[in-house]
Amino acid sequence: MSTSGPAGRTDGTAEALVLTGRRRLERRRVVLPDPADDHALLRVEACGLCGTDHEQYTGVLSADFAFIPGHEIVGVIERIGPALRDRWQLDAGARVAVEVFQSCRACEQCRHGMYRRCVRHGLASMYGFVDIEVGSGLWGGYATHVDLGPDALVLPVPDSLDAVDATLFNPVGAGIRWGATLPATGPGDVVAVLGPGVRGLAVAAAAKEAGASFVMITGVGPADTGRLQVAGQFGVDLAVDISRSDARRCLLDATGGLAQVVVDVTAKAPDAFAQAVSLAATGARLVVAGTRGAVGAPGFEPDHLVYKELTVIGSLGVDAPAYRQALDLLAGGRWPFTQLPRRVEGFDGAEGLLRSMAGDADAVPPPVHGVIVPPG
Repeated sequence: MSTSGPAGRTDGTAEALVLTGRRRLERRRVVLPDPADDHALLRVEACGLCGTDHEQYTGVLSADFAFIPGHEIVGVIERIGPALRDRWQLDAGARVAVEVFQSCRACEQCRHGMYRRCVRHGLASMYGFVDIEVGSGLWGGYATHVDLGPDALVLPVPDSLDAVDATLFNPVGAGIRWGATLPATGPGDVVAVLGPGVRGLAVAAAAKEAGASFVMITGVGPADTGRLQVAGQFGVDLAVDISRSDARRCLLDATGGLAQVVVDVTAKAPDAFAQAVSLAATGARLVVAGTRGAVGAPGFEPDHLVYKELTVIGSLGVDAPAYRQALDLLAGGRWPFTQLPRRVEGFDGAEGLLRSMAGDADAVPPPVHGVIVPPG
């Protein structure tokens, strides 16, 4: 396909980065669809990155098809069909954030708010992980345009937020759901957070918003030093580098006890679950949002779940109420999320950013927040 000409402007095509295999991003032109009655065309302004992005790029999360990655999408509705305009009560020109999951709104799971388990969609049609040969192919944020179908879910972005800042709706929404909603965090709770990335910092802020009296966050080694240093700006009372200090002893020394809420947002850190259990007080709620991979949980003794009478809550993704709260929180500016160390790249710098976030030895250290901004 041709790669010349203005992006998605005069030649009826969108420009996209297509992941065709492990560490292979190809720049392509994709024909722009003419939105049907129940579709809309979104002009992408920015797409945030998370662990899923670099795991797709490096092949940890592999697929047997080519696709356009990117699921933390913010953009402006360029064209919209009448049926979708009526459903969303939005017109062309509205800036929206796109949820990663879609919802048929009819199956039992969707009717009960569990649209992550939608019978029609589920994980199979997540934005940022759909075969480019399906429909228009424009199902990911590494593109100038995204096709929004009848089951897409969007959230209006407050006027006070620019597009790059608004991409934080996803990690901040995750922090609200994991750090406050699911564990029912309340006044006086001691909270321990494992993982000081943007989601971990959002968990800390959400816990403090919910009334937590003390928040500890853990990281490990030089890669997390900068994140631990800024953690105090997000409600953290104690930041611990577990490569230098024992987190359980630090928490006991600081509070005289253990945590009523423990939230594990680490990824590919197999020892973290055992540490989370060790930090939990009797009767604590333990939210597991990070993935272990296929290596299990070294050091974990299941009997501790029994002796401590722990409630373990697994969490897949976020939901609309948390996303809406996140956008309001970001617009209100109560926490300095928009001042976090950030790296913004166009298509030319996308692979370098992904390699950085994947921790490649010859790449620059990863930012706390990475964003891709399409051309045009």
